[in-house]
Amino acid sequence: MKQAVEFIILGATKVGEKSLVLHTLSASHGRRSFIVSVSKSSAMALYLPLNILSVEVTPNTKSDLWRVSGLKAEYALAGIRGSVLKNSVCLFMSEVLYRVLRDGEYSVELYEWCRQQILLLDGIGDDFANFHLLWLLGLCGELGFSPRMEDLMPFAGERLDDLRGLLSLPYDQALLLPLSGARRSEIAEILLEYLSYHLDTRLNIRSLPVLRELFA
Repeated sequence: MKQAVEFIILGATKVGEKSLVLHTLSASHGRRSFIVSVSKSSAMALYLPLNILSVEVTPNTKSDLWRVSGLKAEYALAGIRGSVLKNSVCLFMSEVLYRVLRDGEYSVELYEWCRQQILLLDGIGDDFANFHLLWLLGLCGELGFSPRMEDLMPFAGERLDDLRGLLSLPYDQALLLPLSGARRSEIAEILLEYLSYHLDTRLNIRSLPVLRELFA
């Protein structure tokens, strides 16, 4: 029996000429991969990272890779798709989630937070260069190790005051905290190192250098 599911796309892998494996996050299945049939006429923009889709899932007792159909975008995300900068932030966020979350791992609260953050990025104005830093801090909290200053001190180095500002200021003010591109990049690396420490795995985020160049 088919199940109605809403999920966030973290990435997609092409399998042959007619299928995609979608790496997703949902409230009901957590981090899980599904397979979908595609054709040359398929709207591939539907499968962009962090798209929020409603789908029908067909469970299969003989395979862990269940098939999905009837895919529909819940939100146009025009504010993201019309911006090179926001699309790049999306790539970063989706890659971090893909590498941080394990298959089957989930919580409804984490999904709802991710969903809200995507919609926040979509609707935010032009001043969002610190968005990914605040998102990383929020993700730490959602994963159960919300950083305090004393937690970050072993990792912070010369960026201690900047981190203090990001943690202590109201969100709107922290978003506008003046930071150079180099400092912003260092802070992102510090927070990824903090995540790596708590997850006991090294996070090599390949999209980070792109943000470094764009927000320089």
